[in-house]
Amino acid sequence: MAINKKALFSERVFAGSRIYFFDVKEATDGTKYLVIDESRHSEGDSYTHNRVMVFEDNVAKFMEGLTKAVKAMANEEHSEDTDEKKST
Repeated sequence: MAINKKALFSERVFAGSRIYFFDVKEATDGTKYLVIDESRHSEGDSYTHNRVMVFEDNVAKFMEGLTKAVKAMANEEHSEDTDEKKST
């Protein structure tokens, strides 16, 4: 049984040797979900693909975690943690 999916949004981001695809889709039952695909060139003419699906009832928690991870990459959170450890 095939699930009909309605595409609501699509964005392609070129980032060096990787391409990210952000697609918002709607299942036949009305449930919306985000699909994040990563495609990167591997050996020869082949590509490696990775996919993450986030359903609408989990988006807020997903964004919370993503925001924390991005802050950590910018050393904002890391420096706070380091300062706390130094003062104890």
